[in-house]
Amino acid sequence: MTSDHSMQALRPVEAEPGVLVHPTADRRLASEHWLLSTLSAPLRDRARLEWQQYEVTMLPLGSLFSAVRIPGILVAGLAGSAAAVHLDAFLRETLRGGPVICDPHFLRYYALVPASMPRIWRRSLPNWRTLDVECLGRGSYLGVPQLDAVEWTRPRATYWSVPMDSPATLCSPVEVADLIAAGWDDAAPEPDA
Repeated sequence: MTSDHSMQALRPVEAEPGVLVHPTADRRLASEHWLLSTLSAPLRDRARLEWQQYEVTMLPLGSLFSAVRIPGILVAGLAGSAAAVHLDAFLRETLRGGPVICDPHFLRYYALVPASMPRIWRRSLPNWRTLDVECLGRGSYLGVPQLDAVEWTRPRATYWSVPMDSPATLCSPVEVADLIAAGWDDAAPEPDA
């Protein structure tokens, strides 16, 4: 494991005596501000308007976070189900609460990861691409749904398969890699006996 602090994903804080836990609405607002900080001030207002009108806005990747695009067929194969509710639960458990966006129109999931992941994992990308997995970083944009769009409500509507719990809480790169490796193993042809 690298000692690079940018590769470490934050975990949600559990409630226990002496720990201040903020209400969901406060964490959601803080997460919204964090996500929008990828944009300049005038573009933040536009993004908020797009969330209100279209329920999704395009945010640049590679500064605060990047994304790993994972095809739905890979996730469904590992989860043993194609039902959205099962896939969401599978990803929530497998990625231990790290935020994941679902684009049901193209049947793809986007795991939000530290910004440095595409640069650091460059050597793995050729193998991942054979599974239609892609690391998206600088120069890429991602359609990010409103933070309260946390379940599949209608066909083709992007939503948070695993909601962002708090600002800067991202998927662990190791857990994302393990998921992809399991998909790679699952997709590999059986050797002839």
